[in-house]
Amino acid sequence: MLKRFFPFLSWMTTYNRSHLYGDLIAGATVGIMLVPQGMAYAMIAGMPPIYGLYASLVPPLVYALMGTSRQLGVGPVAMDSLLVAAGVGALQLVNTEEYISTVLFLTLLIGGIQLLLGILRMGFFVNFLSKPVISGFTSAAAILIGLGQLKHILGTDFAQSSKIHELVGNIIGSLGNVDLLTLGLGAVSIFLMFLLKSINKKLPTPLLIVVLGILAVVIFNLETKGIHIVGEIPKGLPHFEPPKFQWDKLGQLMPIAITVALFGFMESVSIAKTVEEKHPEYELDADQELRALGLSNILGSFFQSFSVSGSFSRTAINDQAGAKTGMSLIFSTLIIAGVLLFLTPLFYKLPAVVLGAIIIVSVVGLIDIKYPLVLWKNRKDEFVLLVATFLMTLSIGLMEGILLGVLLSLMLLVYRISKPHMAVLGKIKGTRYFKNIDRFSGDVEVDADKLVIRFDAQLYFGNKDYFKKQLYRQIEKKGPVLKFIILNAEPINYIDSSAATMLERIILDLRKKGIHFFIAAAIGPTRDILYSSGIVDILGEENLFAQTFDAVDFCSEQKERSLMQKKVSLQSKTKSL
Repeated sequence: MLKRFFPFLSWMTTYNRSHLYGDLIAGATVGIMLVPQGMAYAMIAGMPPIYGLYASLVPPLVYALMGTSRQLGVGPVAMDSLLVAAGVGALQLVNTEEYISTVLFLTLLIGGIQLLLGILRMGFFVNFLSKPVISGFTSAAAILIGLGQLKHILGTDFAQSSKIHELVGNIIGSLGNVDLLTLGLGAVSIFLMFLLKSINKKLPTPLLIVVLGILAVVIFNLETKGIHIVGEIPKGLPHFEPPKFQWDKLGQLMPIAITVALFGFMESVSIAKTVEEKHPEYELDADQELRALGLSNILGSFFQSFSVSGSFSRTAINDQAGAKTGMSLIFSTLIIAGVLLFLTPLFYKLPAVVLGAIIIVSVVGLIDIKYPLVLWKNRKDEFVLLVATFLMTLSIGLMEGILLGVLLSLMLLVYRISKPHMAVLGKIKGTRYFKNIDRFSGDVEVDADKLVIRFDAQLYFGNKDYFKKQLYRQIEKKGPVLKFIILNAEPINYIDSSAATMLERIILDLRKKGIHFFIAAAIGPTRDILYSSGIVDILGEENLFAQTFDAVDFCSEQKERSLMQKKVSLQSKTKSL
């Protein structure tokens, strides 16, 4: 039980010293990478840069002890930060202190929701966030993040917005105040990051750009020439302070908290599952992941952290650098602690334009082009879902975009299961197998007096009318020669009361028309429903078969028996004459 809720006990008690080097190198690499990224993502969230370092300290340490993934890099991420900024920014708070206090309270709510869902074992809930919805939302959010950071690249100031038409309008309106020196430094920073990434992806590119930016400000005294710098960053570890409960804002913050909680968890689990495939030595537990992220955010909020989740880039680097256990995250937190204790004065001269450039380069990789193209070629309906989510997120807003995307995906699911695939089956020549006659047209035998159908879904109130309509359409095609209908019920895993009533009426209606109805190959749970709902009483237990070929053979025997009876009856009439 303890190992289940504290997974670190599984690897800590049997820790192999040969893993130490890989964990140390990976932890140091991720920790160094977190310094500039944490400060940059804090800016996205509308927080002072120091809070990005606070979010990189306690939450990763908690996750290292509680999480089931041994490579997941937990900390501040762009998407969560943007959602937080959009949600809290809409409250129009009067000052920075109130904004920070609200963000910390929101982080507590996010953690509480995740922990509660984990305790209730509702990790499956994230499955409602389909990949097309996530891809469309992520690409749109990445564009909004990138455009929002242009104020640092252009050296201007404009109002942020989660609606692209408003944001673009604000950017265009500020173009008359562009600072050419800031623009030049930003362009050079972006170019250098792309160049260094193309040379070696393992280089700590953001940190190198931060160092070069600080050196440029110091050497050329750029601060006096209009380059905005970060300024003084508080020194020391974050102090323990419970978030201020703001019950008056609870109703406004709860939708934001639920959205960030679910999206952050989905993002983390999808990344963790990708890495897990390379590491068969452990197994991911979605419910424990919820609990781990929840506690990370809850305890983090007590140490001035905003919302955190799994990062794709840091997880990839953590794995590639040789991380084998959660010790790598512990080492990364030690790096952050060292920076907070001793190195924050070094970032005084850090130009804000460099942090903006780091964010823009980071989010460019989140804009997915390949996946929509794949959907366009193979799944047009999911492509439309992705594009709709993308456009709604850009034009309506972040919260509205992802929520409407989820709603559309559920509507698409309902549409699919309301009109599932229905196949007419024929017997493969020389075998006892029955296949779709449209797919095996040249190799199947079809009897004129028999209709064998397969319904590839559960039968419920949403598709019962569709089932009946398709069935009678096939009956009409067969014409008056049809005497037997066999329903292959193997794919049907559930029949609700509405569908059960519909089946009973169909059986009775066909019986009046002289057509016998049979059910074959029903799985155990479906057979239980057939008995408990009373369908078998109408159908007749003798008309329920284990295999489709058994039902077909029975029909053939019935036909022969009927022919024999007619023959005997005819002979009797002839003799009497």
